[in-house]
Amino acid sequence: MTASTAPARHATLGTPPGPFTVVVATGSDGQDVVLASGWTADVGELLPLVHPTLRPTAVERVEDLPLLDVVEKFVAGDVAAIDDVPVQQRSGPFLTEAWQVLRTVPAGHPDTYAAFAARCGRPAAVRAAANACARNAAALFVPCHRVLGSDGGLGGFRWGTPVKRWLLDHEAAHAPVAA
Repeated sequence: MTASTAPARHATLGTPPGPFTVVVATGSDGQDVVLASGWTADVGELLPLVHPTLRPTAVERVEDLPLLDVVEKFVAGDVAAIDDVPVQQRSGPFLTEAWQVLRTVPAGHPDTYAAFAARCGRPAAVRAAANACARNAAALFVPCHRVLGSDGGLGGFRWGTPVKRWLLDHEAAHAPVAA
């Protein structure tokens, strides 16, 4: 099933760094799957991020999207609440794998781009790792904000460095202590 033929829905929730919008489709198992998300109230900013084979032809605004409960839990301090949310993104083999690997970067313990490239099994592919972060359509659920510049600086973030700083500080304050 491609999401382009399935109905999609979107909803926006206020969060401390700003409005957060999620675009979901119904997966083959009947559960919601995130196609795109980010800190904007304009769904039009999110749809171009969805791969053309997954991009919905229509998106309905809904007031009550169960997935927003997960975002509320994250904001309330349960930084692991986002870990098991189904996400669907599509690209070449490296980007697809890198997005899966991003989900293994622990909250409160960010990687550098070089460490992320090594985590992906390609330590020399630092630029490709950075590109995976930049092309991630499912912000928060695929936590590209957990990757920093090699100098420890914030680097870039599609939704702005103030949002990235808030996310990193929030996760550092609420993440479990590493064993």
